[in-house]
Amino acid sequence: MLGLMGRDDMRAGDGDRKAVAEQLKSALDEGRLDLSEYDDRLQRTYAAKTYADLDGLLSDLPGTVPVQHSQIQPAAATAPAATPVQPGHSTGRQIAQWVGPYAGVVLVCSLIWLITSLSAGHLTYFWPVWMLIPLILGVFGQAFGGGGGRRDRKR
Repeated sequence: MLGLMGRDDMRAGDGDRKAVAEQLKSALDEGRLDLSEYDDRLQRTYAAKTYADLDGLLSDLPGTVPVQHSQIQPAAATAPAATPVQPGHSTGRQIAQWVGPYAGVVLVCSLIWLITSLSAGHLTYFWPVWMLIPLILGVFGQAFGGGGGRRDRKR
């Protein structure tokens, strides 16, 4: 008997009515429905018995057309392409990606310190050492800490 019955004639469940109510609430929040129309549609939502009763409540709202009536086909899910990892090389590449530019900044700061010390006639406080500390900690963290970082732990 169920094989002969179409989707529109099937009974809707509480979860279906709740989903439609949430979509109506979103439409109200976006200003697509006024309060009286939202109230009317919400009452009809909780009084709906079949899927056909529910489908008509969302048909004129963008983004809420049921999948069965949609003209847009959902995109096929594709798995992210895995990049081959060569042992020993990935850590070196990760370090080189940020060490090079950061080491350049440290070099510029050291040159500024050297020029100011020469113009002062004596060696001043070597303040670029504060730039070296994050560089050294980052290199050790990448080399000996696995180099995964927080992003990989969430996966």
